[in-house]
Amino acid sequence: MADDEDAEEEEAPAVELGEREPVEGQPLARVASRLTWPHEKSRVIEKEGGSVIRTPDGPQSLADVLADVDVTYFDTRQSFVTAVTAAAGDAPVQTE
Repeated sequence: MADDEDAEEEEAPAVELGEREPVEGQPLARVASRLTWPHEKSRVIEKEGGSVIRTPDGPQSLADVLADVDVTYFDTRQSFVTAVTAAAGDAPVQTE
């Protein structure tokens, strides 16, 4: 009986997927996960400044976004994400 249920679940996805629209850049969370905390702003730029992140205005380098951030020391990952999101915005990311 359990084998029949597993077969049915594998046949149909739980959610129908639409056509895939590419989004340039990478999520901020991915960049933040590659770093250990705490970090100085200059060290973040040194390590990940060239990374292109997704923003509501289109893809931007992390260094360009951090130029608008007044904080010079991020004690936690959340403080980093909050500061970058405040500078870049948190509206939906546009697709092509």
